[in-house]
Amino acid sequence: MDDKPHRADPAWPIVGVKDHKAPSVFRPESLLREARRQRRLPLVAVPEICVLDPDGDVVRHLKRTGAGRIHEGWACYHTELLAFDLDGIGEIGIVGCAVGAPFAVLVAEQLFASGCRLLVSITSAGQINPIGPTPYFVLIDRALRDEGTSYHYLPGSTFAAAPDMSLLDRVERAGRSLPEKLHRGSTWTTDAPYRETEAAIVRARDLGTLAVEMEAAALYAFSATSGHSLVCFAHVTNSMAQTEGDFEKGEADGAKATLAVVAAAARGWRSYEP
Repeated sequence: MDDKPHRADPAWPIVGVKDHKAPSVFRPESLLREARRQRRLPLVAVPEICVLDPDGDVVRHLKRTGAGRIHEGWACYHTELLAFDLDGIGEIGIVGCAVGAPFAVLVAEQLFASGCRLLVSITSAGQINPIGPTPYFVLIDRALRDEGTSYHYLPGSTFAAAPDMSLLDRVERAGRSLPEKLHRGSTWTTDAPYRETEAAIVRARDLGTLAVEMEAAALYAFSATSGHSLVCFAHVTNSMAQTEGDFEKGEADGAKATLAVVAAAARGWRSYEP
């Protein structure tokens, strides 16, 4: 199975007649403008480095420890943005619980329209091809497109790849000293976690994916068309609840290990920036 675009069947709306190069009529800037007006919010840029935290573990840790503060200019209707200081990096913005490809890309669009320059997504994931005891992190270089959002950004293909491998190389080098093991490889992005059938798992395994998650393919498709810097990680914490005691993430529900990954990604990006 190759990664080349496939001919679209016009009878299938998700891959049918689409002009991927055409601009959207509805823009994130327009929604943010109206939300800011309605809610009387100041025009304040978000931090240049932001994080998507689909499980919300880091957000809860920041609130519990008093380290996070509500960003006064974030105009999203659906989420709140916390700002916090990360040692050696500076101010970081983070959005919690934006689970799944459509929600993640909606928030990503709005973050970049609000001043973000690097977005780091770190999502918990189920193990597909075992490469060691969980938990560990995977720096995702491509994701199997078993969701719908990516097809609105790129023509059909088997995988959506990270568009900037030079950035991933630098992030990988920066992550070599992480306390928790960092691997690099592909994942399977699905919209339907409760439809992870045996046949679907075997297919994903045969294609060489290391883990299953819900956002990366769409985020990388968005990154490819927009040119924005985006790095996706999977925190492999479980074997899809096949054994009791699964989903253990470590200290502070994995928040401290995740923040170390964010710091490594930021260092890699800054070493890459001219």
